[in-house]
Amino acid sequence: MTKLYQKLLRPEFSSDEMKKGIGQAKRVPLGNERETILRSVFSMIDLTSLNTTDSPAKIKGFAEKVASFNLSYPDISNVAAICVFPNFVLPALAGLGKSGVKLAVVSASFPTSQTFLEVKTLETEIAVRNGADEVDIVIPLGMFLDREYESVIEEIKTLRQVAGEATLKVILETGLLGDKEHIYRAAVLAMESGADFIKTSTGKSPVSATPEAAWIMCRAIHEYREETGIMIGFKPAGGIVTPGDAIVYYNIVSDVLGEKWLNPEYFRIGASRLANNILNELYPERPAYF
Repeated sequence: MTKLYQKLLRPEFSSDEMKKGIGQAKRVPLGNERETILRSVFSMIDLTSLNTTDSPAKIKGFAEKVASFNLSYPDISNVAAICVFPNFVLPALAGLGKSGVKLAVVSASFPTSQTFLEVKTLETEIAVRNGADEVDIVIPLGMFLDREYESVIEEIKTLRQVAGEATLKVILETGLLGDKEHIYRAAVLAMESGADFIKTSTGKSPVSATPEAAWIMCRAIHEYREETGIMIGFKPAGGIVTPGDAIVYYNIVSDVLGEKWLNPEYFRIGASRLANNILNELYPERPAYF
């Protein structure tokens, strides 16, 4: 365990400070400010299809729909990425074509992270070899809760190496971590192990993204930047459905991390229904697109 990780082992903020920060983030922008924020948020969405009924044909069609989005909506930036299971990389890429939308995959035994490391490694390796731009993996939560931190670090580092130049997002599954110290500690551990992004949730657990978890993770990112000079991205995911929900997370990132993070390179929102709900607010006269 590095000296930096030991230094950042415990969060240096109070519950009152966190509550105050979240309260500020729940402010409601109106008029042009709200529209500007929602247009920005839309461009940061990782539009997700992670269904048992997915098939190559369905994913290719999904990707084609995303790729052609700007033909119907030329005055708003497209989503940042689509996120699919790793076995669908090739049909997804075929559908995306030259749209510029990134292809993310969930990997390494998503959503439980419960299999052999060799299996996780192979799954990630094949996904990247086939063309995935980004890889979302889940922290081995059982190891973490048993305080086997060195084992957690080694696993993430192994997957970081296999992912190569692909962006690596490490999911903390904050709804199962519980208290703020666990969330903060897992965030720092993931960053120190090579994560490009830290992500709240899989969306497959009873509790997904929360403003509390988001604030803690952004605080960890801020303090990691102060110590290392390295900017790490943040991705809340799971249960973010309404434009109002998304604005809260946007405000947390803006308040805790600052304007440099308010772009798809450092801020994503994982969602399946949010995109249509934002479009419905910005373009109420049009039918749902996705």
